[in-house]
Amino acid sequence: MHRKVKIDTGEKKWAPYSPGISVRDHIWLSGQIGVDSGGDIESQMKGTLGKIDILLEAANSSKKDLVKVTILMTDIGNYGIINKIYGEWLEDVLAPSRAAYEVPNLPANALVEIVCEAFRGLEVE
Repeated sequence: MHRKVKIDTGEKKWAPYSPGISVRDHIWLSGQIGVDSGGDIESQMKGTLGKIDILLEAANSSKKDLVKVTILMTDIGNYGIINKIYGEWLEDVLAPSRAAYEVPNLPANALVEIVCEAFRGLEVE
């Protein structure tokens, strides 16, 4: 039997959802936003990535286990800044597959939202 486990750090949520769900070694993180980190794209991007780190840690995982990341942004003009911060965050980790889209609006007037999927305990070849 497989068990669905909620991953939650107790932070404020903007809607009825689970911040993350884990089934066996598969982890799905809901879209994370960093509006509480500041009003500019750099602050929000760093805050969002920090939340992802915390949620992955709560799931006994880390960014090294990421396999798919989707980045939503309200201004494609921020793509360069987002890529720079994202690349620095990944450090020496094998980059997961990724998609990035411009969208007209995000919850709570966020400038960026990131959705992730990971498999716990991956070995890199």
